[in-house]
Amino acid sequence: MTNDKYTQKLMGTVVSMTRITADAWDMVIECPEAAKKAVPGQFAHLLPEGNFSLRRPISICGIGKEAGTLRIVFEVRGEGTKALAALRSGDCVNLLAPLGHGFTLLEPERRVILIGGGIGTPPMLPLAQYYRENAVCICGSRTEKAAVLQDDFKQTGAQTILCTDDGSAGVHGLVTAPLADALSENRPDMIYACGPMPMLRAVAAMAKEQGIPCEVSLEERMGCGVGACLVCACNIYLNDGEIHAAHVCKDGPVFDAERVVW
Repeated sequence: MTNDKYTQKLMGTVVSMTRITADAWDMVIECPEAAKKAVPGQFAHLLPEGNFSLRRPISICGIGKEAGTLRIVFEVRGEGTKALAALRSGDCVNLLAPLGHGFTLLEPERRVILIGGGIGTPPMLPLAQYYRENAVCICGSRTEKAAVLQDDFKQTGAQTILCTDDGSAGVHGLVTAPLADALSENRPDMIYACGPMPMLRAVAAMAKEQGIPCEVSLEERMGCGVGACLVCACNIYLNDGEIHAAHVCKDGPVFDAERVVW
């Protein structure tokens, strides 16, 4: 799915804003036009209130078709996201959404593994809600206190595994160890992943070694969000093996892992 039909500016209304960790916020936005079109893996491009010229791209982690809402979870990393975190219920928010190319959805009874690292965890939640008990969700976090959405994942019925760098909860170490265990127990039909580039590279290599389809959501700095400014360029392989400069905002953020030039 391309951005061409969805680049109009929309105004949404904040339904709720909840602080879920020291740095992360959970926002629900009422915007029926965006919610109607959104699919898992796409993102919203939000313009903070104040003296800001650039929007902030944030993955969609919840799609309420009937309620006409989008849910996003983001970390405060600068002045722009700090301004977004200051919004409260009833405030208006300027956004472009939904943008980007989303995940490929198989039949919901197919078995999948979802890998989320840090703030790359939220876009895995719609997939967990779709596949439910047929999904294994492996989430990586610096510490237990920084982990997000673990109760939400468990409520879907999916098997949920938390990995922490410091061993404060769950598996002490990287997501690749429980991923290897899950692959040895029951071969999945698809692996989905979003998170830091080293994690995605490792997950993609493990999927390729076993011949399992894998889709990854890449994270890059963005300017326009619609493929015009060329800031978020990334290299991918075409069908003939040639390397092509694609753009995360428009051609992605979701890519077939084997097409990414790691």
